[in-house]
Amino acid sequence: MNILHEKDVFTGIAQTGKKLGMDCYVIGGFVRDFLLDRPSKDIDILVIGDGIQFATQFAKSLGKEKTVAVFKTFGTAMLKVEDTEIEFVGARKESYSENSRKPQIEKGTLSDDQARRDFTINALAVNLSDDEGKIIDPFEGLRDLENRIIRTPLDPDQTFSDDPLRMMRAIRFACQLHFTIEPKTAESIYRNRERIKIISAERIRDELNKIILSIEPSKGFLLLDELGLLPLIFPEFNKLKGVDTVQGKSHKDNFYHTLEVLDNVSLHTKDLWIRWAAILHDIAKPQTKRFDPALGWTFHGHEDKGARMVSKIFRNLALPLGDNLKKVEKLVLLHLRPIVLAKESVTDSAVRRLLFEAGEDIDDLMILCNADITTKNEFKAKKYRDNFNLVKQKLIDVEAQDQLKNWQPPVSGTDIMEIFGIPEGKNVGIIKKAIREAILDGIIPNKREEALRFTLEKGLELGLKNHLE
Repeated sequence: MNILHEKDVFTGIAQTGKKLGMDCYVIGGFVRDFLLDRPSKDIDILVIGDGIQFATQFAKSLGKEKTVAVFKTFGTAMLKVEDTEIEFVGARKESYSENSRKPQIEKGTLSDDQARRDFTINALAVNLSDDEGKIIDPFEGLRDLENRIIRTPLDPDQTFSDDPLRMMRAIRFACQLHFTIEPKTAESIYRNRERIKIISAERIRDELNKIILSIEPSKGFLLLDELGLLPLIFPEFNKLKGVDTVQGKSHKDNFYHTLEVLDNVSLHTKDLWIRWAAILHDIAKPQTKRFDPALGWTFHGHEDKGARMVSKIFRNLALPLGDNLKKVEKLVLLHLRPIVLAKESVTDSAVRRLLFEAGEDIDDLMILCNADITTKNEFKAKKYRDNFNLVKQKLIDVEAQDQLKNWQPPVSGTDIMEIFGIPEGKNVGIIKKAIREAILDGIIPNKREEALRFTLEKGLELGLKNHLE
């Protein structure tokens, strides 16, 4: 199978190369993914010459001159053709200073450029002028692809010292591709782990999110732990490790439990933020851990403390602080509620309150809570899941009846002020809260007519008069 037949765009790129007298190659991830039969919508084109000039000329041939994104600092240019992003870069060689991952760049050859690549499987290139589509493989990347190995082209100590982010990338590729990191490469990551401190939180975040979005994210976290990076980039998660035993009673290892929950969640959703909620759902257990001779190990309030830890962790990892943060905080705070309901008799009132508090995130909360059932006791697991299914059905039934998922009060504060001729203040708040509690407790239905009648009764109790009569 010839890689050059994979994309029609390669013909146009090759023609541009001939017109400009520049050799050009498809290199890196697209070649790797083609050989692994993985979809790819990113193409890197290596030019022996000026990559920006090449991109501009190619875009002109397509009538897309105005759509080229140029990055002069890096000597690169990007163009989107249909659903594929194509990046053009001139061949180069790089050198690094000790305290920066930003290289000094010089013009180079194909060999220079392949040698600067992070891993052998990303150094594969195909000459677009060669109709046979022969792969240029100076570092035995094809062998490593076949053996499912992550290995650096050159001395791994130099590779990781030059650009420590490559340590995270090695782990990310191993996780995404289900590859093994070659022993010498793995040993080098461990030796150079402290170098990760010069990498920005944003770059670490991007690699971490790609690990989290992989099919089996636990593999990435286990490698981060094994190779010594986890305590440096995510110390709160690292603190979940370990088991304490007192009077013959032990608690479970919350690190491995969390990874199991994360993998369980990943079977059911690709949503990054539900996966982050899985990672953080027990994050406060080390701080709330207590031993009670009668009860054994307890973690009272870990859901509340954990929810309050989320914003700091998001800031440390340069994660977004808007609606996604609020969603994760909510899921961490509420993650025990469905489990508690599943252990007890399920009342409509308890279900209404859960619907009200979870709102539009109720379905995501149920995914997380179902994933949190990791007991190996088959009897307990069946009991939990049977009760959990009962909770799920109750949620469906109550929501159909009361419509609380996106709840808006049937009587507003403005309504209350108009009815009783009062300004905004304490009494308005008392009545609004009473209406909400009455609906959640099932005293009145979530309907305007019944809520108005209840509002009048509550106002009279407070000594207010109906100004609309």
